[in-house]
Amino acid sequence: MIASTPRRSRLAAVGAFAVGALLLSACGDQTDDADSGDESAAPESSAEENGSTGSAADLLPQDIRDAGEIVVGSDIAYAPIEFIDENDEIAGVDPDIAAALGEVLGVEFTFENGTFDGLVLGMNNGRYDIIMSAMTDTRERQEGASADAEGGGADFVNYFQAGSAILVEAGNPEGIQSLDDLCGLTVAAQRGTANETLIEEQQASCDEEIDPLISDVDSESITNLQNGRAQAVITDYPVALYNELTAGGGELFEVVGEQIDAAPYGIAVPKEETELRDALQAALQEIIDNGTYGEILAEWNAEAGAIEEATVNAGE
Repeated sequence: MIASTPRRSRLAAVGAFAVGALLLSACGDQTDDADSGDESAAPESSAEENGSTGSAADLLPQDIRDAGEIVVGSDIAYAPIEFIDENDEIAGVDPDIAAALGEVLGVEFTFENGTFDGLVLGMNNGRYDIIMSAMTDTRERQEGASADAEGGGADFVNYFQAGSAILVEAGNPEGIQSLDDLCGLTVAAQRGTANETLIEEQQASCDEEIDPLISDVDSESITNLQNGRAQAVITDYPVALYNELTAGGGELFEVVGEQIDAAPYGIAVPKEETELRDALQAALQEIIDNGTYGEILAEWNAEAGAIEEATVNAGE
């Protein structure tokens, strides 16, 4: 699926859409890098008609300017970060931030749907220019040491902060409050993510093993919780909170315990594309400074993940 990213407020329509399209369809934690990039604040820039001529746009590689677009790989099944809305359009935090970056840089961001654990490989093979998919910036991903980032790794422009959370049936019938309470239960997560890794790591502390139920897309994990195949889901905190607040009018699920291992999301860029990385960092700092970034997060009730400085490779 390929679609462009017009920016507008969509939150009002999302609540009615949540159960029908998010939960009942199999339409992600996109979590789961070794040179560290410049982690200082990016220079300010300004946008002008028909594309910006400010410092951020000046940093763009010539081939991107000539193409007039940046192709974005994304697993578009991870509301409210990125998903297909009731109008069959791509919506969410990432598409809206991308559209705002496009306004600064004078190019269009075009999202292309893909499987999460194949996104970095697809980017390094030339299918995508960058990745925006709620992907956690980790040192393993930077270095290409993680299974989903083999073949070159990536640099990450950090744009959000989030951890994992445990989502359970409303009323919490199993009394789950922490990872320790997952032992002996069936726990769902998305393949290739830090949430799957949390289950694997927790196994070492369990006398009675967790039965992992791993799906290719996060929405399948939510469905497995809804239909009783799993007693809990580990997913990214903003995704868990979104489902608690919207699914079934807020009556289906609840988030339990504390946010786990908060870490930066990053826009993944091929390691050799330093000009593109620096242009994205500068553009991101501009929309942070001019308030556009904060407005976007407020539209999606995602202000808790806001950052103040655009960094590169801040993950550990």
